[in-house]
Amino acid sequence: MSTKLIDRFEFERVLWSQKIARVAGVDEAGRGPLAGPVVAAAAILPSRWADAGLPAELTGLNDSKQLTETQREKFFEFLTHCAEIEFGIALVDAGVIDEINILQATHCAMNDALAKLNPLPPHALVDGRPVKTLRLPQTAIVKGDARSYSIAAASVLAKVARDRLMLDAHAQWPEYAFAEHKGYGTAKHLAAIAKHGACPIHRKTFAPLKSVGRAAF
Repeated sequence: MSTKLIDRFEFERVLWSQKIARVAGVDEAGRGPLAGPVVAAAAILPSRWADAGLPAELTGLNDSKQLTETQREKFFEFLTHCAEIEFGIALVDAGVIDEINILQATHCAMNDALAKLNPLPPHALVDGRPVKTLRLPQTAIVKGDARSYSIAAASVLAKVARDRLMLDAHAQWPEYAFAEHKGYGTAKHLAAIAKHGACPIHRKTFAPLKSVGRAAF
């Protein structure tokens, strides 16, 4: 049985061949949790890597959900310190998520992440469905974080940045064990909400929180 290698620069190459040198991969982390912000990232990888290949430090770069925490941290450090890579990271907190809904908040975070790239790139590769409010032309790619290195880089940046914020939240509200579940609705998290109520970073409009009172801190 033959296996076909995936060209994770396939979508970038199309744009690079059109003389669009700066192509931003865009992805988010944290749409589903009951607590904490949604975080988005944008990353531009150098077009010369299409021929040269990824640096050794990024060997194995993939959708952040397919990586271990150790791998994500290693890639994050390289992505944020390599002079050839442009990146932007932005968040929308739980209060705003409750005001405008998670979909709009996610799209705001994506636009804010792109806005940190100067100048704004001419095109973006977006994981998933098209983002109607995105501020520049886009190519939406289903499962893009596993099909595009640019999106995979953004996926890692967003995931690690958000996980670090949830570790900070754990230090402030240890009773919810945010370090363990990062705000997702695990049985342990739901039990903590039932016992302690909601803390300031819980998303009060999400179903499990709607009938829960705010805890006093």
